[in-house]
Amino acid sequence: MKPFPRILVIRLDRLGDVVLSTPVLRALREAYPRAFLAMMVRPVCRELVEGHPCLDEVIVYDKDGRHRSVWQTARVALGLRRERFDTAIVLHPSNRSHWIPWLAGIPIRIGYDRKTPWLLTHRVSHRKQEGRHHEAAYTLQMLRVLGLEPPATHPVIPVRAELAARVRERLRALGVSDGQSLVAVHPSASCVSKRWMPERFADVADRLTLQHGVTVVVVAGPDDAAHAQAMTQAMRQPAINLAGQLSVGELAALLARCRLLLSNDSGPVHIAAAVGTPVVDIFGRNQRGLSPARWGPLGDTHVVLHKEVGCVVCLAHQCTIQFKCLTELSVEEVYHAALSVLRRQPAK
Repeated sequence: MKPFPRILVIRLDRLGDVVLSTPVLRALREAYPRAFLAMMVRPVCRELVEGHPCLDEVIVYDKDGRHRSVWQTARVALGLRRERFDTAIVLHPSNRSHWIPWLAGIPIRIGYDRKTPWLLTHRVSHRKQEGRHHEAAYTLQMLRVLGLEPPATHPVIPVRAELAARVRERLRALGVSDGQSLVAVHPSASCVSKRWMPERFADVADRLTLQHGVTVVVVAGPDDAAHAQAMTQAMRQPAINLAGQLSVGELAALLARCRLLLSNDSGPVHIAAAVGTPVVDIFGRNQRGLSPARWGPLGDTHVVLHKEVGCVVCLAHQCTIQFKCLTELSVEEVYHAALSVLRRQPAK
């Protein structure tokens, strides 16, 4: 590797995946302090890494929008030629993630041996589905190709001051004072096999509000607002519903303001952990590659709830036992997990 290399890190999947890749940025910056380091992400993930102290540039690739066509993807790749990157590190295998650095003529292309791996110059065996390590550890292992053995570190994402100020003003407009205790609840997830019931989230939120004086803020993406609405409609105590109203950067700023996030296994879990907010994380599926060992929040302030109900093979959304791993998790268990975190966590 050159003493002042130009390195492009590519991760084109979801929010939590990008957050869990940030230790790679730190490891590269420490190994190559004078390198030019860029990261390519989807538009929804841009605010997670903008302003990251280890990055010189964030490149947005809109695979579901303006860069969806083959021609537009080729234009993105050809545009990268002008940046003269020496090395591309693809942290999640996909055809586009491999085609782009190849078309860009980047000499060293590191990635997994899946999805057109012949476009890479250095291929790493893909064993993530075995769930033997955490996702953040898997991403760091990719750097062994460069001769690096960085220690495990927790993900970190920056909270931009202007977004924190915007969230603070929004909360004030809703009657929330600066010293008020906030608990965020994210009742959604990408699959029904990962979603605890909204009425049970509501019961926990009611108890925390009534017995401990916290203000509950419900969050979800625009496509998941219905899950947030189902929860708030089941509540007997008031709550603030900001589902679909926050950008990802604003969500990070809000979670940094909260004492706790109560959530299904999802991207906001990792955002909260990366801004220093404890999480009670509810897991459903019983698959090694989807287990807390691989996808749980990193850090010692979090509580992970995962029921073992005897499944040998997890059928995910095609479950034939009515998602027993979720239905057997009681309101009482989740409430006490949340309470245990709040007792350790001072008000912000």
